[in-house]
Amino acid sequence: MHHPEKVAILVSGGPAPGINSVISAAAIRCALEGVKVIGILDGFEWLMQGDIEHTVPLTIDEVSRIHFRGGSHIGTSRANPTRDPAHLENTVLSLLRLDVSMLITIGGDDTAFSAMRLEERAAGRIRVVHVPKTIDNDLGLPPFVDTFGYQTARHHGVEIVKNLMVDSTTTSRWYFVIAMGRKAGHLALGIGKSAGATLTLIPEEFGGGSIRLKTVVDTLAGAIIKRLSYGRRQGVAVIAEGLVLDLDPADLIAIEDVERDAHGNLRIAEVNIGEILKQQVNNRLKEFGLKTTIVEKNIGYELRCADPIPLDMEYTRDLGYAAAKFILSGGNAAMVSMQAGEFVPIPFTQLLDPVTGRAMIRLVNIHSERYAIARSYMIRLKREDFQDPHETAKLAATCGVSIERFREEFEYLMAQEPPRLKLDAGKGGFIEDEAMGESAVRM
Repeated sequence: MHHPEKVAILVSGGPAPGINSVISAAAIRCALEGVKVIGILDGFEWLMQGDIEHTVPLTIDEVSRIHFRGGSHIGTSRANPTRDPAHLENTVLSLLRLDVSMLITIGGDDTAFSAMRLEERAAGRIRVVHVPKTIDNDLGLPPFVDTFGYQTARHHGVEIVKNLMVDSTTTSRWYFVIAMGRKAGHLALGIGKSAGATLTLIPEEFGGGSIRLKTVVDTLAGAIIKRLSYGRRQGVAVIAEGLVLDLDPADLIAIEDVERDAHGNLRIAEVNIGEILKQQVNNRLKEFGLKTTIVEKNIGYELRCADPIPLDMEYTRDLGYAAAKFILSGGNAAMVSMQAGEFVPIPFTQLLDPVTGRAMIRLVNIHSERYAIARSYMIRLKREDFQDPHETAKLAATCGVSIERFREEFEYLMAQEPPRLKLDAGKGGFIEDEAMGESAVRM
C-alpha cells in the first residue's frame, strides 16, 4: 500500500536564535504543498532508541507565529546516533515506521555529520537535507555566509559587554568575558570587535596546536600593564571559551576528569577558564607588585535562546523555505545555504574534512584584513612597544623592573603577532596610520 509522503523536522545540538523560524517556514511550505509534517522531539534521543512516540504534528496553526521566539519548539539534545551502528540503524527504522520519507535536520557540525551518516545508512529510503545552525559561526560555509543565530548572539553579547565596559570604567576593574565558541573564535571576535572591547583572545591567533597557559596569561597581564602605563585601571577582555581545548594538558591536568558530551566534546562549561585566568593573571601581576580587580563573566546561555533579531528572522525563514522546496523537489544529501540572496545547496560530500573525516570547521582567518583591523584597535602589547625605547621604558617602569627584565618577561609574545595591516591604496583602500595603535590607547 502506498503511503503519502511525510516530512520530519529535527533539531540537534545547542540552541541558536532562529530555530523556530526555520521550523515554521519549512512546515508551512510543506503544508501548502499538501505534505504532512511532524516534529521529532528532542533531537535523535528517542529515535535512536527505537522510540517513535515523541513526535508532534507541525500544522500551519501550530507554527505560524513561533518564528518570533527563541529556543526550539520541538526541543533539542546532543544525542549522537553515529557512535553506535545499532543506534544509527534504529534511527533510520524509527523514521520509516513513522512513514517519513524526507528529513530536515537543523544543527551544527555534529548534527551535519549525523545527517550525512543517516542519509548513507538510509540508502535512498529517506532523503535528508541539513540547515546550518550555530552561534559559533564555524560550519563549512563560504567566508561571507554566516550560520544562523550568530548575528543575534553577537547582538545580545555586545549589549552585555557594553554594560560591563561602563561598569569597568565606573569601578576601575577588569572583566574577563568568556564567550561561547567550542572550536572557533568567531563569536568572541564579533562581540569584542563590535563592542570595542580592550582586547579579544581567540584560539586561532596562537597558531593551532598546544597553547601554553603562560602565553595566554602573559597576553592578558601585558594588556593590563599597558593600560596601567597610561593611567587606566579598567578594561574588558573577551576570551573565546575554545581556548580550553587547545591549552597544553600539562597546564590543565584536571581537564581529563571533566565531563564530555555524547559527541566526545569536552563540556567546556565544566572548566572554569575565566576563574583560572583570573587567578593566574593576578598571580603574574603580583610578581611586579601590581594589583587589580578582575571579575570573570561567562556569556553564552544568555545568548543562544534569545529571540532572533530581524536579520536572523528573515534569514532563517529563507533557509526553512529553501530546505522544504529543495527536499520536496527531490533534493537530497545537501546542506542548504543562502549566498548573495540566492539558494545554493552544498552537497554533503563537500562538507567532510579529509583529515578528520568529520564535518569541516570554519576557523577565523587571522591573515584577513578583517582580523588585522580588529587587532589594530586592541590594547595589548605590540611589536612597536618594544621598538620604541620610550614606550618600553614606560612599560618597564610600570612594572618596577629594568627594560631588560621587561623584555625578558614579555617580548616573546611578539613572535605570534601578525604583520601590521597595509591596505592596498590601488584597491581603493589606504595605508594604515602608524598612530592608530596609540589612538586606541586613549579610547
